[in-house]
Amino acid sequence: MQIFLWAALPYIVIVGLVAGLLWRHRYDRFGWTTRSSQAYESRLLNTASPVFHYGILFVFVGHLMGLFIPEAWTDAIGMTEHTYHLFSLIGGTFAGAAAVVGIAILVYRRRTRDPVFRATTRNDKLMYAVLISAIVLGMWAEITNSTFESGYDYRLTIAPWARGILTLRPDPDLMQGVPFTFRLHVVVGMLLIAFVPFSRLVHMFSAPVQYLFRPYIVYRSRDPEQVGPRAPRRGWEPVDS
Repeated sequence: MQIFLWAALPYIVIVGLVAGLLWRHRYDRFGWTTRSSQAYESRLLNTASPVFHYGILFVFVGHLMGLFIPEAWTDAIGMTEHTYHLFSLIGGTFAGAAAVVGIAILVYRRRTRDPVFRATTRNDKLMYAVLISAIVLGMWAEITNSTFESGYDYRLTIAPWARGILTLRPDPDLMQGVPFTFRLHVVVGMLLIAFVPFSRLVHMFSAPVQYLFRPYIVYRSRDPEQVGPRAPRRGWEPVDS
């Protein structure tokens, strides 16, 4: 089981993520969307969506820093372990809490607004369940294994294990002494990654980069005298502003 969880499952997830993205782009390109429900209700959405997205963005950046920036690098710039621990504990907790609050409002909105609820699929419900579980488990693992003075240093175990996966040198033994809550968070996180291509979360891989380089769209009004001699059709008469 240890070999499967910490040496085989990560590569299954990576292959599933890449294959799922390729399949989705090839066979469900029109479904590559968030399926926005803003037309049904916008007041709660305009509050919850920014809170969730900013929260999850900081959670994502925090995970990248914690897993892929070695401890030697932070030591080299003079950041002590205690400073890093406080930054991770306080910053990660606030970011996770913001993401959870945003999701909670989104779920409340979907459950209490009939048009939005009718547009909610089983896939959406499963996505919310897995996403909330991953975030809450991460906060739980950090809080229950930390105090303001000290905490579990995952940069000595989980971080080297994660970097070993990407460098094709997996070391399952690094996960042996990791607290159960952290290991549970890692497993649920891998399941979330594998689920991304088959849910609305796939939109995180879309970015309208071309909009940064396209020319401006210029709108001009035409002079009524230049429209032509033909009278406008009924229903298309100009309206004075």
